Amino acid sequence: MSHHIVEFKDVFFRYPDGTEALRGVSFRITHGESVGVVGANGAGKSTLLQHMNGYLLPSSGTVIVGDLPVTAKSRREIRRKVGIVFQNPDDQFFMPTVFDDVAFGPLNLGLDEAAVRERVLRALTTVSSLDLQDKPPHHLSCGQKSAVAIASVMAMEPDILAMDEPAANLDPRSRRLLIGLLKTFRHSKIVASHDLDLILDVCERCIVIGNGRVVADGPSGRILTDKSLLEANSLELPLSLQRR
Repeated sequence: MSHHIVEFKDVFFRYPDGTEALRGVSFRITHGESVGVVGANGAGKSTLLQHMNGYLLPSSGTVIVGDLPVTAKSRREIRRKVGIVFQNPDDQFFMPTVFDDVAFGPLNLGLDEAAVRERVLRALTTVSSLDLQDKPPHHLSCGQKSAVAIASVMAMEPDILAMDEPAANLDPRSRRLLIGLLKTFRHSKIVASHDLDLILDVCERCIVIGNGRVVADGPSGRILTDKSLLEANSLELPLSLQRR
């Protein structure tokens, strides 16, 4: 199942203002892996995720999804494979109702009206938000917005799910629902988050990013219990481990 693979090969990225956000990043994520990406603010986590479906393109090096290098020409095909949920759900909303926002992606795949409706209702049901379908997205609570943003990506039925700080601003119940949802997604998923307990719950593997580089990559149970490693990268042990 090569279409579920994400690979970075010596990727560098520099923003127009000269900020070097990625500095020789290399890793490979294979079919069905659940991978957490952690690091301090400014470490390069969001920049990394935005390379996975061509929102950003490397200054040098290569990003490969499935069998395709991510380029300006392949972006359209790549975005059928990789769904990204942004840190701020409002960045994904631009239609008058929740239904319309979730339907936007499937409509752009060329699906007929019945197939689009089926995908939208299934996605909203998956995130327990079917009752929101007629509401304006910008009138929702933070938790509701996050759920709908996830539904809009799920409706595309991506091979790979990438999420940037999905638990930010969620109340405890919404966070638990999110963790349960992520555990049901059987394809490859990449979660960038400061919530190390969520990463420990959801992701079998953890990549630590520091100053634009991969500084550690291994089983979450080992990485997230290494107090010295975490402190060296301005992180702390997951709260669940601090209480022991």
